[in-house]
Amino acid sequence: MGRYDPVPEDRFTFGLWTVNNPGADPFGSAVRERMSVRHIVEKLAELGAYGVNFHDNDLVPFGSSATERDRIVADFKQALADTGMVVPMATTNLFAHPVFKDGAFTANDPQVRAYALQKTMDAIDLGVECGASTYVCWGGREGTDSDACRDPKVAIQRMRDAFNYLCEYVLSRDYELRFALEPKPNEPRCNIYLPTVGHMMAFIDTLDHPQMLGVNPEVAHETMSGLSFHQGVAQALEAGKLYHIDLNGQKIGRYDQDLRFGSEDIKGALNLVRVLEGTMGGTKYEGPLHFDAHAYRTEDEQGVWDFALGCMRTYNILKEKAHAFDNDPEVQEIIATPVDGTLDPLLEGFTLEGAGTIRATTFDVDALGGKGLRYERLDQLMMEHLMGVRG
Repeated sequence: MGRYDPVPEDRFTFGLWTVNNPGADPFGSAVRERMSVRHIVEKLAELGAYGVNFHDNDLVPFGSSATERDRIVADFKQALADTGMVVPMATTNLFAHPVFKDGAFTANDPQVRAYALQKTMDAIDLGVECGASTYVCWGGREGTDSDACRDPKVAIQRMRDAFNYLCEYVLSRDYELRFALEPKPNEPRCNIYLPTVGHMMAFIDTLDHPQMLGVNPEVAHETMSGLSFHQGVAQALEAGKLYHIDLNGQKIGRYDQDLRFGSEDIKGALNLVRVLEGTMGGTKYEGPLHFDAHAYRTEDEQGVWDFALGCMRTYNILKEKAHAFDNDPEVQEIIATPVDGTLDPLLEGFTLEGAGTIRATTFDVDALGGKGLRYERLDQLMMEHLMGVRG
């Protein structure tokens, strides 16, 4: 086994939809045959993955009979048992069928909203049956192309009603399941409700059972709109709301590309891994590391497995570099926080006496403003670690 090759203890997961992406796009048809679920599970296990995730219809085709559904699920669970793979997360496809063209939980037609709840409850049952403890919800059609179609306040209320309903459903079934809501600013709708990590976390605080919900940020979704992904992840992790994460690569300003993890913005990828691994001193993320990406359209099946292995190896390489960078003595010297035994205790919380002391203190703002912070050198050190000339 190679130095950076994955093992199940790394907690790497892929969705059935990721490695089974046939390479079709809006301008061209599929270039790869779809693979059987058993073959996918076996190949991912062979590569060293920990688990596999799915939308309901990735596993059970839309419109399957109850008998066919049970046969498919039994075969899938046997493949998991044979390989030792697990299902940490499941989700629902509420975006592909034409019934969801105006949204699912936010659609104007109450029949569509009710059907979306029915489909989600069925999919929750399926996910729990297969072992999932996290349920990701991406509202791919929950938005508008024409903003005249509904009051956005009404849309948010409908979203709130839906998630309150689903939380009550989970509680009524005594499921050990929590929800991870996935934000995205646009595509496939022109504008999607709750577009960023911050929007989604504020929304969660308005729900009846906020402790049951967190976020599932995705590299591409925050990056495509020009935001700093690792800062959004850090906010969610600090708040105890990082329930799941989608890793991939993305160019700023492009459509949702779902590229191989780390293949774009290598500094951003390193900073993300630093946050997730806690090498800067913060809380380490202990959940599954899910790759929501797919191989280039140029690839055959072997290229799909090259892509999957590449995602996992890149994370492990960056994990090693994160530890090396944050343990570099020169890096530690530059980012060391000055200690002031007089002021530090006063900054930890307001008291009248402390506020009086701070207001009475004379600060040499010219000296503070004139001090160089050596962040140019710090950034160069990061580049040298990434380029392999320092470690």
